[in-house]
This record gives sequence, C-alpha cells and structure tokens, in this order.
Amino acid sequence: MENRGIPRLGRDVSVVGLGTWQLGADWGDVSTEDALSVLDAAYDSGVRLFDTADAYGDGSSEKVIGEFVQSRGYDDIVVATKIGRRVMPQRADIYTLDNFRAWVDRSRENLRVDTLDLVQLHCPPTSVYADDEVFDALDTLVDEGRIAAYGVSVETRAEALAAIARPRLATVQLVFNAFRQGPLTEVLPAASAAGVGLIARVPLASGLLSGKYDENTTFAADDHRTYNRDGSAFDIGETFAGVDFATGLEAVRRLAPFVPEGVTMAQFALRWVIDQVGISSVIPGARNAAQAHANAEAAAAAPLSAEVQADIAAVYAELIAPQIGDRW
Repeated sequence: MENRGIPRLGRDVSVVGLGTWQLGADWGDVSTEDALSVLDAAYDSGVRLFDTADAYGDGSSEKVIGEFVQSRGYDDIVVATKIGRRVMPQRADIYTLDNFRAWVDRSRENLRVDTLDLVQLHCPPTSVYADDEVFDALDTLVDEGRIAAYGVSVETRAEALAAIARPRLATVQLVFNAFRQGPLTEVLPAASAAGVGLIARVPLASGLLSGKYDENTTFAADDHRTYNRDGSAFDIGETFAGVDFATGLEAVRRLAPFVPEGVTMAQFALRWVIDQVGISSVIPGARNAAQAHANAEAAAAAPLSAEVQADIAAVYAELIAPQIGDRW
C-alpha cells in the first residue's frame, strides 16, 4: 500500500483509507461482528486511515473503531473523526470552544484515546469558515492536547478554498470522484501549494461507480440512497454525489469499456481519484471484508493512461457536468 505524507498533519496516511459511515448508520444494519471483520480486512490490506464521525450511529462507528484499535494493539492507524453534526438543525453559533471540548471529549471516550489524531468539522454552515474564533478554538484544543490536528469536511469548492487558507488546518475532506470533477481546477492545486491534505469521500458515488446497479436496484428504507434522493435529509451531494440515478447509470455504461483488464469498475473509479495530484487518501466504505480487500487493491492497480483519463473527462463533460458541474 502506498502511503502519502500530509505536511500539516505530520503523519503519513495510506492512499486508500476506509470510510466508516456505513458501520454506524444510514446504510442498513451492520452488526458489530461484521464491522470488526471489515476493519480487520482493511488493516490486513494495508489501510491505515479510518474515517469516522461522532454522528455515525450517534457514536457507534467511533466505538467499534476504538474497540478494534485497542483490542488489536495497533499504533500505526490514523483515526480521523468529525464533530458538529449531532446538533441539528445546524447553526453557526454552536461552533464554540465549550461545545468543541464536550464533543471532542465524548469522541476521546468512544475511541479510547487521550488525544484524537485528527478532528474535522463536519460540514458546518458556510459562515463558520470565516469565523476566526472557531479556528482559534481548534488551536486551543491542539494546545490542550485533546487533539493532535484538525481539518474540515466541506460541501463546496468555495468552502474548501476558505479552509485551505487557514494556517494550521491539516486536511480538507470533500466529495471527489469521476462524477464530481469540479475541485480539479482550483482546490487540488491550492491544497498542494499549502501543504494541506485532501481526503476524497464518496469516491464511488454511493456505489454508482461500482458498476453493480441498474434500473431495478432498490435499497433499504433506512439507507440514505432511498430516503435522501431529493436531499430532504442532508445535502443531496452526499447521495450518489448529487448525480441523477439514471444519468449515473448511463455514465457508468459509457465508462465500462475503458476499464483495464483485471480491474473492477470500483477499482477503476478509485484509481482515477488516486491518480489526481493533491489527493492524500481516498476513503471508500465497505460493508464486508471482501469489499474492503477489493477497495484496497486499487492502490496496486496501474495508473490510468492519459488516453483513458481523457475518455473519462469526455464522459463527464457530456453527461455529468451539464447537470451538476457548477453546483459543488
């Protein structure tokens, strides 16, 4: 597994990480036993970045990761958690030092650590990025030893660029995949220049880019791919990357001929993300051990050729960009 350094984090992270939203909530039921098997498989495949949040199952995702790391005795994993989304509806005035201390202390307990490796603000209101007191409070948490570093998880390119300008910010997490290419032009170069790590979430567009879905595919009632298709629960860009399901299926069919022999569609999509300059880690989710192994194998696949990159760009320009290209 390739590892990439993040200057402001002071740690290397595996180029393929593991997103663990599905181990907490909103993707159907996942038992603790199954969750631990996914974590084992990911670690055995070289994954050393686990991304979670205090809102995933109201802390259940954090707790299973804490159990996993402590019971296995591993000390080479970077656990990135997120804070702020347990309080709904979202308001800018909740992002205070007192609240941060309370939220972080709860995550420290869930993850069974004294110092959290990386804490990310979890898609806060846009005005938060311009609030100096918010980032002063995060600096205080570092100085107190509660957290080692901090970052943000964003919804838009403008939010990403505002965050990158913060001098002690270590990482930006954003939706980025072959269907969401907007960040290529400004965000990736800006992060590289600043020494800010970029963590790519939703890299398979909620499974669309796995190539396993068709017009007859259905999802469980408690799966966000059922209840958030219209964005009524949270930002629609988090579900299928904001792409209309039918359009996404057609785009996948157009991409299928470009997938190299011996590589799955999902690995092809992950490899596209890995190949983009400025990306530190891509964090696909996995519901079982086989998926975790397969996702990690994308790191060993050959980089995509310039010709294939151009083919992907052409499909994006024709089908996806007219629909969502300027939205995020």
